Amino acid sequence: MKAASNFLSAASAVAMSASLAVPGAAVVQLSAVSVASAAVISNVEVRGNKRIEASTIRDYVAVRPGKSFSAADIDEAVKRLFATGLFSDVRINQVGSTLVVQVSELQVVNQVLFQGNKKIKDAQLSGTVQLKPRGAFSTATMEADAEAIRESYRRIGRNDATVTPQVMDLGENRVNVVFNIKEGERTKIAAINFVGNHAFGSRRLADVISTKKSTILSFLLRDDVYDEQRLRADEEALRRFYYNRGYADFRVVSASGDLNEATNTYTVTITVDEGDRYTFGDVAVETSIPELNAAELQSIVKTRSGGVYSAKNVEESIIALTESVAGKGYAFAQVTPRGDRNFQNHTISVAYTIDQGAKAYVERIEIRGNDYTRDYVIRREFDVSEGDAFNQVLIQRAKKRLEGLGFFESVQVSTAPGSEPDQVVLVVDVVEKASGEFSIGAGYTSGGEAPGPSVEGSITERNFLGRGQYIRLSAGGGRNARDFMVSFTEPYFLGSRVAAGFDVYRQTRTFTNYENELNGGTVRFGLPITETLSTQLAYNLTQEKYKFRGDCTVENAGKESDDPTKAAPCGPDEISPAIVDGVKNSPWVKSSVSGTLLYNTIDDMKNPHSGIYAALTTEVAGLGGDARFVKVTGRSSYYQTLSEEYDIVGLASVGGGHVAGYGSDNLRIFDHFQSNDRMIRGFEYGGIGPYDPRNDDHVGGTSYLNASAEAQFALPVIPESLGLRGAVFADAATLFGNKIPVSQGGVDIVGKGMEWRASIGAGLIWASPFGPLRVDYAIPVVKQDGDAVQNFNFGISTRF
Repeated sequence: MKAASNFLSAASAVAMSASLAVPGAAVVQLSAVSVASAAVISNVEVRGNKRIEASTIRDYVAVRPGKSFSAADIDEAVKRLFATGLFSDVRINQVGSTLVVQVSELQVVNQVLFQGNKKIKDAQLSGTVQLKPRGAFSTATMEADAEAIRESYRRIGRNDATVTPQVMDLGENRVNVVFNIKEGERTKIAAINFVGNHAFGSRRLADVISTKKSTILSFLLRDDVYDEQRLRADEEALRRFYYNRGYADFRVVSASGDLNEATNTYTVTITVDEGDRYTFGDVAVETSIPELNAAELQSIVKTRSGGVYSAKNVEESIIALTESVAGKGYAFAQVTPRGDRNFQNHTISVAYTIDQGAKAYVERIEIRGNDYTRDYVIRREFDVSEGDAFNQVLIQRAKKRLEGLGFFESVQVSTAPGSEPDQVVLVVDVVEKASGEFSIGAGYTSGGEAPGPSVEGSITERNFLGRGQYIRLSAGGGRNARDFMVSFTEPYFLGSRVAAGFDVYRQTRTFTNYENELNGGTVRFGLPITETLSTQLAYNLTQEKYKFRGDCTVENAGKESDDPTKAAPCGPDEISPAIVDGVKNSPWVKSSVSGTLLYNTIDDMKNPHSGIYAALTTEVAGLGGDARFVKVTGRSSYYQTLSEEYDIVGLASVGGGHVAGYGSDNLRIFDHFQSNDRMIRGFEYGGIGPYDPRNDDHVGGTSYLNASAEAQFALPVIPESLGLRGAVFADAATLFGNKIPVSQGGVDIVGKGMEWRASIGAGLIWASPFGPLRVDYAIPVVKQDGDAVQNFNFGISTRF
């Protein structure tokens, strides 16, 4: 019985052991790892890998045979393997003296394909998605990429675009990912409504924001895309607009877009609260630094008591005071404006307080988001570098410079704590945008050297190779003209803030009796003196070739006909002997140096409403070549808003020039000034001034003066989004002086005196996608004998 009892006991034990064999093994494996505080294994076995080498996986595990390890080491190994992004599952178990690493590899992306896309090219979409060929596949990443593609289409106004991802299994753990795209129709902006505005009309405010109503030209301009981020930027633009015009209490109550799904159009509504208009009260400078004289600093302040309150003027005052104090040796001084608002008389008194700020230094400048633009292109816009004193004014100035480059959609500059309490890290986040363009255009001009239809094609890159360099290749022509040009500019020559560049060009012109070919080049250097004042120096070398046309030859040019019954092909009655001499003596070589001083305070170069643009240029020819002269020209334009409510802008401009020869040579006819539509409208190109009475050829003058007054205004009824504006103007000019010798037959050049011409007229200005265009109709009210009238003028509008 005892033996039987022992046998039954043994059998029961065996049966119980068998029933728990499998889970018991699992428990042993898991517990072996979990309880082993200093376990040692003799082998690491990798299972489940197909593409990735076992040795690579063992390196990530970092547990070596013969060396002790803990549960914490296993946890870290699992995290490292998952962090590679190559595995969907990882399990590590100890079986006896072997550490088993069981992995499940993610599938590999063979190709990422896009189907159905036309408005956005494959290359652009490839840069948007995270999945890449030869990379690991993830369903979550694929879904995120589909949303990123939809967002790209929303940015170009196609909110109803659909993206359906598809996975194609190629076997051997490889897949193709296909994004099937239905682009849908463009979502347009039907209307932009402003609510609560009284001081400024809706037309004027619509001109301030970048979001535009859809028009027939929106497919070219692409400015009618509804975008939340753009709308937020528009809110800020409106705030600055009002703050700079006295409305210190202004706020945007709401700004939103409502989508009409039936018409697929947005209606944008911006509700504002303008508040009251303020002027500056008392303006004072206070300082806690004994060595600084507050009275002396008062003259630097840009704000004046009694003037309309302007946040821009306050900012400029802070910058001016900060720079002045820093120049006196107080690099850490802080200028803080303190405003005291009087609600009864609507004034804001401002006190600029100067204190010795806490010492802080720039530890480093960290730049993010510049995939194409090189780091140094961004860093060089900062007037501070690593180790310099931290200066918030200089940081904000650098931000404006970066925004002005045109390389980025947005620029954000923030600070982060450095490694020490007195150290800060500048973080520059940029979002890049396309900086190159290819354009083909056609146009028509009614005046100038080459009237008639014309075409032009150009390739422009504003950020060449990410180096911030500008390069442009262009070619164009018309019925009587051909133009070719290559331009290059390095904005930071030899690491300094000096712009250096060159232009190489060829121009041909066909006139009634002769043709002109001009080949030349310019090497130029530009240097900013202040934020508003700059200078440019240039060396110019040109060769001018002239030849007669038709039956006119060198032998018979300027001569009377031997047969009195026949007119000479190009006798003195057909072409001025002064022009004949110029053609006969070609080719001409002109070698000159020129210097330009430029002053610019224009608020918006594309749509100016206030400011001054003035340029003074001196050119000296005679460093070799055939030309010997000194030429001085100047022009100044002043813009001032006359009515904010009706968006009326006044423009007054004056100009003048004088050229004088030196040495034994007289001025060539081609060195004289010729009149044009920038000098006075209502007359032909070269249609006023000294002329040959035998053939009415205008031969130009040595001096000119001109003035113009103009009012530009928004057109009623016409939607402002079309970019059309009207203008009325009055011009006056005189072109005089000429030392060309007496012409053949004893007939002298006439009209050399300082006789004035004047005209009045109206114009239409169009901010077209091809550049600013303008149509003018002018009526001469004062003219002289020999003047050639041209009432209608159409062409490119050159404001500056």
